[in-house]
Amino acid sequence: MTNELKIVFAGTPEIARLTLENILKHQFNVGLVLTQPDRPAGRGMKLTPSPVKLLALEHEVEVFQPLSFKNNPDAIQKIRDFAPDIMVVVAYGLILPAELLAIPRLGCVNIHVSLLPRWRGAAPIQRTVLAGDKFSGVTIMQMDAGLDTGAALLTEQIEISEDDTAGSLHDKLALLGATKIVEYLANPAAYSPKIQSEDGISYATKLSKEEALIDWSESAELIVRKIRGYNPFPGSYSYLNGQLHKFWQAHIVQGIQSKALSGTITHASDDKLWIACGDGSVIGVNEIQEAGARRKTSAQYLQGKSDLVGQRFSMSN
Repeated sequence: MTNELKIVFAGTPEIARLTLENILKHQFNVGLVLTQPDRPAGRGMKLTPSPVKLLALEHEVEVFQPLSFKNNPDAIQKIRDFAPDIMVVVAYGLILPAELLAIPRLGCVNIHVSLLPRWRGAAPIQRTVLAGDKFSGVTIMQMDAGLDTGAALLTEQIEISEDDTAGSLHDKLALLGATKIVEYLANPAAYSPKIQSEDGISYATKLSKEEALIDWSESAELIVRKIRGYNPFPGSYSYLNGQLHKFWQAHIVQGIQSKALSGTITHASDDKLWIACGDGSVIGVNEIQEAGARRKTSAQYLQGKSDLVGQRFSMSN
């Protein structure tokens, strides 16, 4: 039996596709999907539809792809004509003006992948890992004109494991958000909005490639955290003999201290690639990638290489 709540769904990337998929699986009435316009992608730069668009078309749901809602009364009127009960927004990527937010009878709700008010903004998952947070979660919030400032309707917390990357945490939170929005949509009246606290507010600024450059003078704990936080994007990187290397997985080598200069390779045999850090601690590399090559385990990377011990990774080529 279809749930008759009339829903507009707005989202673009994979995390949004998973949410839409679960909403449709539970037979909610999604009558219109908003997603960003098709973008050039791949080597041929062919126009490529978003994951959300592909799923919507598969389920024969109408798709609307405005470039913007700013100074676009026709786009806003289309939503008004649809007369939705509620709009669900997940990583849509367009700013929704107050005029649009006011259209749905039950408002617009957003799935934000952090425990608000911590990590408002564009990159909450990565900033959570980079900060060494022990917990994360999802907040289903009532949208307002501010940046993730709306009242919280439902919050669910999970623990972050020591080997979680931004990628693995993303996948966990995507599934959690997809589950919790279905719970909310089943009975919106059961959830009372709670104004966000003014304490503990932080902002998850957009990621840049430059910040993923490894500074070996930092502590092993911080370097490992950055390797996890920038996996899969943009990927932590450093240079060895002028050649770019990306670091995808690493750990702190327990019980080992080194007096070598930071960035120096202290061990390179069997499956062990160890690098000295600024606090005297040592990291062990689990997965590494040379420019133009595939990702490799340390054992694979070390095959055919000799005299690496004493060589030093640097911040420039």
